[in-house]
Amino acid sequence: MTSPPEPAPGPDSGEPDPPEPAAEPAPTADPAPGRRDPIPAGVRAIAGSLRKAGHEAHLVGGCVRDLLRGVEPADWDLATDARPEQLLALFPGALYENRFGTVAIQVGKETYQVTTYRRDGAYSDHRRPDAVVFGDRLDDDLARRDFTVNAMALAIGEEVGTDLDAEPAVDSARPLTRADVANPSAIHDPFGGRADLVAGILRAVGDPATRFREDSLRMLRAVRFAATLGFAVEPRTLAAIEVDASLARSLSGERVLAELLTLLAAPVPSEGLRLAQETGLLAAIAPELARQRGVPQGKVPGEDLWDHTCRTVDAAPRPAPDEPPLLRLAALLHDVGKPATFADGHFVGHDAVGASLTEAWLTQLHAPRSLVAGTANLVRHHMFAYDASWTDAAVRRFIRRCGASAIQDLLDLRAADNVGSGLSPDVDGLDSLRVRCREQLDARVALDLSGLAINGDDVMKALEIPAGPALGQLLDRLLEMVVVDPMLNDRSRLLTLARDLAAADGATTGPADPSSNTGTEPT
Repeated sequence: MTSPPEPAPGPDSGEPDPPEPAAEPAPTADPAPGRRDPIPAGVRAIAGSLRKAGHEAHLVGGCVRDLLRGVEPADWDLATDARPEQLLALFPGALYENRFGTVAIQVGKETYQVTTYRRDGAYSDHRRPDAVVFGDRLDDDLARRDFTVNAMALAIGEEVGTDLDAEPAVDSARPLTRADVANPSAIHDPFGGRADLVAGILRAVGDPATRFREDSLRMLRAVRFAATLGFAVEPRTLAAIEVDASLARSLSGERVLAELLTLLAAPVPSEGLRLAQETGLLAAIAPELARQRGVPQGKVPGEDLWDHTCRTVDAAPRPAPDEPPLLRLAALLHDVGKPATFADGHFVGHDAVGASLTEAWLTQLHAPRSLVAGTANLVRHHMFAYDASWTDAAVRRFIRRCGASAIQDLLDLRAADNVGSGLSPDVDGLDSLRVRCREQLDARVALDLSGLAINGDDVMKALEIPAGPALGQLLDRLLEMVVVDPMLNDRSRLLTLARDLAAADGATTGPADPSSNTGTEPT
C-alpha cells in the first residue's frame, strides 16, 4: 500500500473521512541472511494463526511508529477483523476481560494484545467510550486513534522477515528522509502519519478537539510525545489543547502519574513541561507547580522560578530504563514550596513546605509509597549547607539524617540545582562532600539502628525494662554516640553505656550537629 505524500487531517468538525481500504499486501520473503527480524517470533506466530484462519493481522500503533524510527518497540499490538470470541477459539487459554475487544494471548513467557477492529461511541467521561462497535475495516480502527504517527498499520505474517525489509527507509543505519515517504510500502497510512513522522510533527487524527474531548489523557500524551520523541505539536492540535486543558482535571491520578513519569524519563523533559505550562495543562494537573511561573528567582537573568525548575530537571541524571525517575521527580518538585513561602524576596522554610506539598500531590496521584517517601525526603533535605569545617561525625550525622540510601540522589539533586541556577554543578564544595560521604559509607559505620551491635531485645533483657518510647529514645541516644565515635559500637560497651544513660535518667549526650544547619541555595 502507498502512503500519501502529505498529511491528510480531517475537516474541522466531525470524524476524518478515511479512504476505502486497498487490497492487503502479502507477507514478504525472508530477510537477507544474517539480518535479525525485528518482529518477535511470538507476534508472528499469532499473525500466522490469524491468517490461516482467514483473518487479517496488522501491527498497529506505537510499534509501527517505532519500527519506522529504527527503535525497538516496547509493546507489540495487533489488530484484526476477528471477533473476540473467534480469538478465544483460535488461542486456547487467551483472556478477554474487557468490553473493548482486546484479547491477551500468551506465547511462551510473553503476553501480547490483539484487538478487534472497532469504532467507538461517545466518551461521556472524557476517558473511555460508552460503547464500541466491532467492525471489519482497518481504516475505521485507525480513525479512532490519537495522533497520525500512531495511526499506521503493518500487515505481517508468520514467516520470518518483515514487509519493511523491502524498502531501505526502515534501515536503522540511517534516518528516514522526505524522499522515503513516497516509496512503495506495506505500511497502511490513511492519515499521513508517515509524513508527519519524517517531519517530526505531532498531529491529531481528524479534528483535534474531538480527539481530546473523547479522552482528555491524549492532551498529556501530546506533551509527553513532544518530549520523548522530540516532535513539534502541530498548531491546530496545540490550539485545541489550550482550549480544553481544564478537562485534564477529571483524569485519574494513576493515568496522570504514568504520563508524568514517562515524560520525566525523556532526554529533555523540559520540552514537554514547558508545553504543559504554556497550554494550561500544568495548572489542571499540578496547580502548585503552575504557580511558579512569574515568581522571581534572581539566578539566571531574565528567568523566573519555573525556568529554574525546568533547567534543574533537565540537568538531573536520566534514569535507567527499568527505574522510576525519582531524582527528576524530586528536581521537578524541589522548589514547589517557594510560591507559598515567598516574602520579601526570600523563601524561608520552602523545603519543609515543599516536602508536605510533594507528599500530598503524589499521594493524590496514587504514587507508590516508596516513590512518595523518597521524593519528599529529597525535597525536605535539599537545602543543606555544607562547610569544609564539618568533622567526620558531622558528615555521618548528615548521612544519618537524610538516609544512607538517599545520599547519592541528594547530592545529584544539588548538582542539578546548581546547574539550574546557572552555576557549576560542584560549587560550594559539593565534590568534596561527595567524597567524604563515600568514605563514611565505605567504612560501614553505624548510621541507623540496624547498624548497632545491640538491639532493643538486648537492652530490654540487660536492663529489665519494657518496650516503649523510653526504649526507643535510649537506642537513639546510643546511635548518636556511635555516630560521634564509631569505636563505641561494641556489644559490651553499648550495654554499659545503656545502663549509665538509664541511670542518669535522660541526661543529654553529644555535641551540637553543624551538619543540621540549612542555608540558602547558591545565588
